[in-house]
Amino acid sequence: MEESKRETWAWRTGMSAYRLGINAFFAAGGLRWLRRKYDVGLDERMGRFEGVPQGGVWVHAVSVGEVQSASPLIRAMKRDAPSSGEPPLPCLLSTVTRTGREMAVQLIGGAADRMVYSPWDVPRFVRSALDAARPKAYVAMETERWPEMLSELKARGVPAFLANGRLSEKSFRKLRRQAPFWRGVLSCFERILVRFDEDREHFLALGVPAERIVVTGDCKVDALMSRRSEADASRWTHLRRGDAPLFVAGSTHKGEDDIVIAAFRRLRSSHPGARLVIVPRHPERALFAVAAALPYPELRADLLSRLPDDWDVAVADRIGLLFDLYAAADAAFVGGSLVHKGGQNPLEPALLEVPTAHGPDMADFPDTERMDRMGAARCVGSAHELAAAWERALAPAERERVRRACREFFETLGGAAERTWSVIKTYVK
Repeated sequence: MEESKRETWAWRTGMSAYRLGINAFFAAGGLRWLRRKYDVGLDERMGRFEGVPQGGVWVHAVSVGEVQSASPLIRAMKRDAPSSGEPPLPCLLSTVTRTGREMAVQLIGGAADRMVYSPWDVPRFVRSALDAARPKAYVAMETERWPEMLSELKARGVPAFLANGRLSEKSFRKLRRQAPFWRGVLSCFERILVRFDEDREHFLALGVPAERIVVTGDCKVDALMSRRSEADASRWTHLRRGDAPLFVAGSTHKGEDDIVIAAFRRLRSSHPGARLVIVPRHPERALFAVAAALPYPELRADLLSRLPDDWDVAVADRIGLLFDLYAAADAAFVGGSLVHKGGQNPLEPALLEVPTAHGPDMADFPDTERMDRMGAARCVGSAHELAAAWERALAPAERERVRRACREFFETLGGAAERTWSVIKTYVK
């Protein structure tokens, strides 16, 4: 009983401090700063929802990666119409970033009955949004844990779920410093549906009861497998210079572009006609990636949207291109992994059977270790190692070996979205 009282006190004290911080932020002009940062969807971000469907499932996916996870889950929900012949439950999808919204339009489209920008985690904004939507359930994707939203949902008796949940070692260490408060936040979830056993162990270590955690697999795999037939390498055949190889570095972060370009430069001696396409994780970084080629005057670099007749390095400056670019590549690199960002998704190129390298920090994708063991991916730690991996990938025997390994890896995956929805639907039907 004393332990329970301490936990309740820690939760209430933490929420009071959180709300005090939010109020201080807005009192200090925070709203003006947010208006400058987010120049679209301001009314929705302040909880002013107009004409949204009521009585359905509200799915929240902050940006591109979370939208990719949400896509198969929403489609599983829509396929599962009631036996009475009634239409499926309406779906309200919220995002935070503009790129997340753009990706949602591409991947999900009409499967979501309405798309909105998520309200900022301020009591009056959250209450206004929930009054408008009146959801039967709320599903947060991957890492979204907004205390005010979850607290208000719990107060209203609306079941909340964390789907495709992940908790990296880095995030776990951060949350553990305030474990009593975060246990309170996480207790607002009816169920925490996680990708892997590693995620489950981290949530257990934070004090989440075992019966609230379910390992369902990675919904991103379902999303990718459903898109495999859509990959269109023919869109990018014009990027090749004759029979020379094409390399693609996907989802790169600051500090990686120069490493990738240095690796590419090493290959030019044996493959003088080779070309490289860099796809930054954030398109607004495109010009910085172009600038990374400046130390090498022999390399002509520019934006993919304005390429000259002759070029060596192209940098993508909009989203939605990477999947098809991977399909066109002879070998790939997955970013966020040579810097401490936890890695980006290595499943995309592997699904297309493209030889793929990544850096040592893949904490957000623990299944990468199994990919490496099976030979479906390769870890590199420097420009020299990346160049060597790409050189090796060009050998026909290596390419065939990687294809077999990728097929074997994906044969063991799939079905996460259906498993996730099977848990959630018991609370809303």
